[in-house]
Amino acid sequence: MNKFSKYLTSRKVMILISLIGVYLLSSGTSWALFSYLKEDPTASTKETKENRARIDPALPKTEACPINGQKFSKPEKEIWESRRPITAVIENHKDARPLSGVSRADVVYEAVAEGGITRFLGVFYCGATTQDFEIAVIRSARVYFINWASEYGDKPLFLHWGGANNIDDKNPGGIKFAGQIAPEVDAFKLLNKIGWRNGQYGNDLDGQSNFGYPALVRKYDRLKKGERTPDEHTPTAFVDELYKQVTEKRNLGYKDADGKAWDENFIAWSFADDKALSSPKTEKISFEFWGGKSDYDVVWEYSKEKNTYLRSNGGQPFTDFYFNNEQISSKNVVIQFVNEKGPVDKEGHMFYTTIGEGKALVFQNGDVIQGRWAKSSQIARTKFLDSKGDEITFVRGQIWIEAVPSRNEINY
Repeated sequence: MNKFSKYLTSRKVMILISLIGVYLLSSGTSWALFSYLKEDPTASTKETKENRARIDPALPKTEACPINGQKFSKPEKEIWESRRPITAVIENHKDARPLSGVSRADVVYEAVAEGGITRFLGVFYCGATTQDFEIAVIRSARVYFINWASEYGDKPLFLHWGGANNIDDKNPGGIKFAGQIAPEVDAFKLLNKIGWRNGQYGNDLDGQSNFGYPALVRKYDRLKKGERTPDEHTPTAFVDELYKQVTEKRNLGYKDADGKAWDENFIAWSFADDKALSSPKTEKISFEFWGGKSDYDVVWEYSKEKNTYLRSNGGQPFTDFYFNNEQISSKNVVIQFVNEKGPVDKEGHMFYTTIGEGKALVFQNGDVIQGRWAKSSQIARTKFLDSKGDEITFVRGQIWIEAVPSRNEINY
């Protein structure tokens, strides 16, 4: 072994590399810095390309998506049956809009992250089959997003860029004071507890520590070529490349390395075809998350023609940048009233109760159903029940779940 090789494998150098790694994790530097830069971020797997080539819009839509009941063609089903769901944490800061890919999520959850600014958890599975696309902007994890993601079978792909953590000055490379993060909002602690992180081999895909180029990158000209976007609004994921990486390097396709299918214990909601009221009872839904934060006020307007709800945010149509700025719409809008606590620590984190039960409103078909929600444990499926205690059936298509503080008023 030559002197250089001995130097690289020396104990001091290995310790130095470890400390640098922890520092990069705690300071927000991307894992992509250490990724091997050689692959095309827009590449698709051969199998996906072949199946996608057989997709014809004229084909009958006979195959129901297990996530939201929407009907797709058989070639589209063949694609999703080789994969598992992506659950992606997506920011909604006003300076990051318009976002990319949100219109193709099967289910979207919205909740305040901090300071009255909301964030999304998008569940991508069936809607990600027809074509490759970008998901942006990926942001940091919160405990309640992990709790929702846990409902999507065994080892759903949890995509995020860092998260609430307590890597403090008592740890190697820690840069903040101990106890700065409240235990109940420590996302990294929960991810480790449930076994998702597991270095580069788990289903946790963290842009700050274990996942990066070519599937997840900082795209500095995301909204306009030649104009640099601030760092925090740049993390962008490429769907096909993401699936390629986790399948080839983590053995997380439809089945994992042990041969267990992701949906072995998955509990699907109930779905039905459109049945719009001839005279809609609710044509506009509006609410705020926090007072004085009008940029995050939400309005859903009902389109009788399409039997869908169109979303506006901060007084402007809420659009998908990647898909020609089409306005986001949903077949179902759910108001899940949650107890709000916080800020619970010096970093301003909020805590929302998503395990337990509470009141709910479900808007669909131009009507509203008053009921409640119930989730018995972290991995249990959230159930939405009507006033009689029967499970509510969703209209086939996208479902938006708005986690609104229980004290807030919903206008409709």
